[in-house]
Amino acid sequence: MMPDQDFDPDDNFANGFEPGMELDDEAGTEALLWQLLLLINPGDEETALRQFAACRDALAEDEDADPAWLLKDAIDWTSGFYIDAADTASLIDAVNELVSRWNLRIDWGVEDPTDEDFLAATDVPALMATAYDRLREYDYTLWTWNTGDDAHAGWIASRRDDEAMQAIAHALGIELRAASDAF
Repeated sequence: MMPDQDFDPDDNFANGFEPGMELDDEAGTEALLWQLLLLINPGDEETALRQFAACRDALAEDEDADPAWLLKDAIDWTSGFYIDAADTASLIDAVNELVSRWNLRIDWGVEDPTDEDFLAATDVPALMATAYDRLREYDYTLWTWNTGDDAHAGWIASRRDDEAMQAIAHALGIELRAASDAF
């Protein structure tokens, strides 16, 4: 049986999502979590599987758990970050750790991003905007989700999956934005 759509080498099927496509309203939380994990672990299904197992275990314990918090616990410092709202040094460390998976380096606009004067003169939203801009140059998007508390959290996905990321996050009830416009 032939696929319903033609292969487009520019989007590589965009993980099966068409522009404007809506997700099945009946899609289960597990299925949506799996799709999101595939997006934030591009090319690394092994890590996505490990994180999915952690999410499934947590869902088994509490089937009403908030998907954002399940993801936070499963992906922290591997495929995502969760930091205090004023902790600029941790954001730099977390993003640098995340982009190292693809052998990338973020140009933070200074020679030493760990310099205390630099860290004191900036804030987390400004640093997230810088990271967002630098990652777009490599066709990645830095995302942030609304934690509802005094913290910032997010993950990185391929730029070609922007629409899919927004659709899946919405279906999971996660308020998500590009990090250029942090919460």
